[in-house]
Amino acid sequence: MNSVEKRAILGVGGIFALRMVGLFMIVPVFSVYGNHYAHATPFLIGLAVGIYGLGQAIFQIPMSLAADKFPRKPIIFLGLILFAIGGIIAANATDIYEVIIGRALAGSGAVSAVLMALLADVTREEMRTKAMATMGLTIATSIMLAFAFGPLLVGSLGISGLFWLTSGFAILAMLLLVFVPTPLRVLKHNLDNKTIGQQLATVLKIGDLNRLHIGIFALHLTMTSIFVILPHQLNEVMGLSVRQQGLVYLPLLFIGFAVAIPFIIIAEKKRKMRQVFLGALALITAALAILALGSQAGIGIILGLLLYFMGFNLIEATIPSWISKRAPVANKATAMGISSSSQFFGAFVGGAMGGLLLSQPSLLAWGILAIIMGVALLLIIPIAQPPYLSSTTVSIPKNVNMQDWSRQMLAVDGVDELVVMAKEQVAYLKLDKTQLTDDARQVLSHLAQSPLDI
Repeated sequence: MNSVEKRAILGVGGIFALRMVGLFMIVPVFSVYGNHYAHATPFLIGLAVGIYGLGQAIFQIPMSLAADKFPRKPIIFLGLILFAIGGIIAANATDIYEVIIGRALAGSGAVSAVLMALLADVTREEMRTKAMATMGLTIATSIMLAFAFGPLLVGSLGISGLFWLTSGFAILAMLLLVFVPTPLRVLKHNLDNKTIGQQLATVLKIGDLNRLHIGIFALHLTMTSIFVILPHQLNEVMGLSVRQQGLVYLPLLFIGFAVAIPFIIIAEKKRKMRQVFLGALALITAALAILALGSQAGIGIILGLLLYFMGFNLIEATIPSWISKRAPVANKATAMGISSSSQFFGAFVGGAMGGLLLSQPSLLAWGILAIIMGVALLLIIPIAQPPYLSSTTVSIPKNVNMQDWSRQMLAVDGVDELVVMAKEQVAYLKLDKTQLTDDARQVLSHLAQSPLDI
């Protein structure tokens, strides 16, 4: 990776981590501390926890549609501001309805997809799966750390203190965003003449993208259900307290990711993304089946979780990269927005389903989740390999008119997309080598005023 890509990954990863830790610290403690609010009932406490995910599911698509028409970073700032204000409202709440309002407002700052699209803008095609895999690990690790630190901090800070901490993390994330490279996207097909409906319809007509949305929905439905059901079983079967359970999650997560890394590399380098993706779905289905059959023994739980985390990391790493390859260049954020909405809606449904399954025998509970993932696998099997394009980095000549230079670059046959970072004097070219002739290579080398490594 070059310096621009490393800076982008550190910045975007830091923003994701701050948001996720701030969000999920509340989850393992609110069911207890929520009773302290006026008018609190079990239903309203559950609603206060879940309303954030529902807000994210609703607002991801509008935010992403806007991010395909306007610059991405101002929209991310807006989302972080809403996230911070929502935390402040919840921190000052005296009754449960104020907490619900604060959580709903925080959820409306739905910028996960826009962050992923920004990262895709500033990473080359060959580096994208690695970048997205890093984001997947960052998100998963942040969730685990949040579940570990929430119960430890609430004793000293109180529940309102955790909400204040959430707002503080949002402000830190805004500062990090300043250091993320700012790309100027130059597209062959301008979106100015497209309505929002046409923009959305363009993405929804692509069957393979819809199959990916099914995959991310099922993945997060099962993950959320797991973390509702599992704490009780770890306590009953292995005698672990909530605080001790974090010591089980973290090693399995890191082992699962380490095992997944070679397959992530194979998916990209060997162009086996479809095979790896379907294999990961099958692995998760098998993991849930093992949990169904072996959840009354510690070894069954550990093995099932390890296999689940392996599959989880593979899917989290490949879906964003796949979408960035398959989605129309001008609709990248829109496609990622639909994916993120599917993800958060899956988490919302999974939380509710996990609550219902808690009262059921473990064989039935885990079996239902295995069936859901198995059905998703069957629906996704027809998916085709994503298109594999190449990319290269060029230095922008000094004293050129950026718009004129960009138009000349895009006019060359074989150039699919151009991302310009004017401050760094660097541009990324996305290329279709099947259309790139020797004459086109010479034109590109002339425009870049240096030999092109393609």
